[in-house]
Amino acid sequence: MERLSVDYGKKSKLDFAVYPAPQVSTAVVEPYNSILTTHTTLEHSDCAFMVDNEAISIICRRNLDIERPTYTNLNRLIALNVDLTKFQTNLVPYPRIHFPLATYAPAISAEKAYHEQLSVAEITNACFEPANQMVKCDPRHGKYMACCLLYRGDVVPKDVNAFRLVGQKCHDRFQKKCQDMFRA
Repeated sequence: MERLSVDYGKKSKLDFAVYPAPQVSTAVVEPYNSILTTHTTLEHSDCAFMVDNEAISIICRRNLDIERPTYTNLNRLIALNVDLTKFQTNLVPYPRIHFPLATYAPAISAEKAYHEQLSVAEITNACFEPANQMVKCDPRHGKYMACCLLYRGDVVPKDVNAFRLVGQKCHDRFQKKCQDMFRA
């Protein structure tokens, strides 16, 4: 990361930090490596997406009906991203606070996708549930500084405006200085 900072100082440097879980760990040194590299992201990364293997494994088992998730399953779920520079622009209010919390909703199995019809409001509400987050934590005990919702598929702009209702409902869960950082 240091070398990239020197060679490409003006370019955006995005980092995906994958934290290990005992269920899918293959090496004893994984926790040590992840802790040692975290400090480097403060100085040499513009936006670091933290991903927790345990949280992703739980999403795979509970939502996608995968009994024993493999690294391939976990990586495919992590890879469901779009333009990452938009994330950095919308989610990093201060340079040293660049660790956004990623959530995917709905994460459902192919069989359930044929039978379940979710509204945009239901999908939006699911984004704020701890069970759908890529890091095993509960943000209801803290405050949000920014929020960026990306919708894919058969979604009309009128329905996307439903996120504003969620923004009003979650108004007290945002920092006072950052309440205008809600984007879709």
